[in-house]
Amino acid sequence: MTKAHDIRVKTPDEVDAMLIELKREQLNLRFQRATGQQENTAQIRKVRRDVARVKTIQAERARATSKV
Repeated sequence: MTKAHDIRVKTPDEVDAMLIELKREQLNLRFQRATGQQENTAQIRKVRRDVARVKTIQAERARATSKV
């Protein structure tokens, strides 16, 4: 699980890359669940929350730049 502080210290490009990687992992986990290969079902929830955390921080940054 990624902490919000760890995401905030990254550059916008690093955060974008992190989001892409999390989305890819989420897709792989969905395929594993569909084929019955997944053992740790809690991993899907963790990845989904990490995606939401990254998107929230991106939105915060977008709002901060639009106010300036």
